[in-house]
Amino acid sequence: MILNCWIVDDEPLALSLLESYVQKTPFLKLTGKYSNPISALKQINVEKVDVLFLDIQMPELNGMEFARMIPEHTRVVFTTAFDEYAIEGYKVSAVDYLLKPFSFNEFLTAAQKVLKWYEMMEKKATPNTETKEAGIFVKSDYKLIHILHKDILYIEGLKDYVKIYTQNETRPILSLMSLKSLEEELPSDSFVRVHRSYIIQKNKIECINKSRIVIQKKEIPIGETYRQQFMAMISAP
Repeated sequence: MILNCWIVDDEPLALSLLESYVQKTPFLKLTGKYSNPISALKQINVEKVDVLFLDIQMPELNGMEFARMIPEHTRVVFTTAFDEYAIEGYKVSAVDYLLKPFSFNEFLTAAQKVLKWYEMMEKKATPNTETKEAGIFVKSDYKLIHILHKDILYIEGLKDYVKIYTQNETRPILSLMSLKSLEEELPSDSFVRVHRSYIIQKNKIECINKSRIVIQKKEIPIGETYRQQFMAMISAP
């Protein structure tokens, strides 16, 4: 991650020192350098500035006033020779407060705080693609088998047993449980009961032939009790 940074300081020596520190920091890119805070203020609302290294005591407009007028996303690190502004600095959400003269290591520590803040914000905004896929555990052959929802084609009920047909296995998984209890466990937005003996996964339907649903060449009957609910489901936008 590269952060665009500005330096605003009315002292030429301080500007030069900070510029040299920025050039040594691989994740910082200097996109603005100002000795006049009024000039900087005119531009900061039209350019993307991630971090602002800002002096406090400057003519016309001091750093505290400046910090209250910048875009909300811009992080501020105050650079000043006066420690009496420290508490006030944190009131305007400054990430750090560097007291002149400060070393490169102190500067780098402050810059890293800003980087960590942006990384944290980016992580919060990025969906977690590593979450485990949803599924069920069923007992079969004295083992607990994990079956992903997305792999289930349909389920057949046989008295006290169910047969779970999946797209990756040629033989169904046989488990001692009722079809009703399995129906209650499966998400209703993906699975639907279509017969007293069958539950299907909606997106696995290949075609509907009169009163039968076809899933991988298997014809599954639609029971009269479930017909209205099923037809409403497939007609929904």
